[in-house]
Amino acid sequence: MRRSGSRMALATFTAACLLGSGNAVGVRFSNRELDPLWGAALRFGAAAVVLLVVMAAMRLKWPRGRALAGALLFGVLNFGVTFALAYYALVRIHAGLGQTILSLVPLVALLLSVAQRQERFRPLAAVGTVLAVAGVAVVSRAPLQGSVPVLSFLAMLGAVFSFAEAAVLVHRLPKVHPVTMNAVGMTGAAVLLFAGSAAAGDDRVLPEGTATWWALAYLVLAGSVATFVLYLLVIKNWGPSRAAYVFVVIPVITILLSARLDDEPLTGGLLLGTPLILLGVYLGALRKP
Repeated sequence: MRRSGSRMALATFTAACLLGSGNAVGVRFSNRELDPLWGAALRFGAAAVVLLVVMAAMRLKWPRGRALAGALLFGVLNFGVTFALAYYALVRIHAGLGQTILSLVPLVALLLSVAQRQERFRPLAAVGTVLAVAGVAVVSRAPLQGSVPVLSFLAMLGAVFSFAEAAVLVHRLPKVHPVTMNAVGMTGAAVLLFAGSAAAGDDRVLPEGTATWWALAYLVLAGSVATFVLYLLVIKNWGPSRAAYVFVVIPVITILLSARLDDEPLTGGLLLGTPLILLGVYLGALRKP
């Protein structure tokens, strides 16, 4: 029974990595036609509607009290703050570099989790993250090439901390169904993103290009609805720091997609960096504590 549960958890982790890998590329396409906050608001507004329909179909109850407040706080951090910063950053930096910076999430999640007394510090997990981040950097080589806008870099770093804290937070909140947690969280985040878009003076129009519509559809259905329901299941099974290793597997696939769809340079570093990433994931997430 335990082996079956482990296999299911690994399958959920793998599915979350595969579906999440197209997010950064989709955001790059969205940002070419839509202002960043407006594009993020459309994405999570539409995703919230889809999840609310799924909630109704599954007859899931709306949370109350502390559970409702926790779901809203999770949504503000995981979707509102994180993606407002990430969308801004991805206007000026390639998807591969964005994912390289995000690959710091497992280490930050571990440190935050230890500081909040949810987990013990695991030296192998820290070593695994360092190896994985090094592997991602070798794969993309983006941090070593050209200049990176400081504000874009800081925005992506802020997204790292927001993602990590959301993962730690959700592990200590009252238990809520993953569909409900994401539906409530994305609804709250969408309200904030729409307000932020209005305050920023974004040009609030619908996409005209076919590529933008396809990117938005992917971001809503696969990149938001499916990915984050799976992500919460991984957190439930593995805890925040181990679940965050999705952020070091995703870049390998993202870089391949970005090279194919967004003309991001692809080098032989993929062959050198991937083994480091896999070793880091094994030490930090897959190896039993």
